[in-house]
Amino acid sequence: QVQLVESGGGLVQAGGSLRLSCAASGSIFSINVMRWFCQAPGKQRELVAAITSNGSTNYADSVNGRFTISRDNAKNTVYLQMNSLKPEDTAVYYCNADVRDKRSPRRLSPQWGQGTQVTVSS
Repeated sequence: QVQLVESGGGLVQAGGSLRLSCAASGSIFSINVMRWFCQAPGKQRELVAAITSNGSTNYADSVNGRFTISRDNAKNTVYLQMNSLKPEDTAVYYCNADVRDKRSPRRLSPQWGQGTQVTVSS
């Protein structure tokens, strides 16, 4: 089995910064795309940023220029550096990854973390 564990959420004032981490562990053969999603109360989960295994990135318009996604392939870990935070960034942030399990390496399966709360006060 594969697990994703997020960390780094918390309470921060508007204009501040946070760095989220998500470590994948378990029976990992390889990881393709890694992503961060967010879900605010009463809203749908939406994509924040994504990064491929070779480092190509894309961002939601709302965070472009403020957030940076990166990954350490040796550690199976993805990061989200969040700068210039705004109250509207308040949400639960989820890590997502497309993983090939060692037991079935031909199959690409999406895995989700449990989420980490980010709260930005005005």
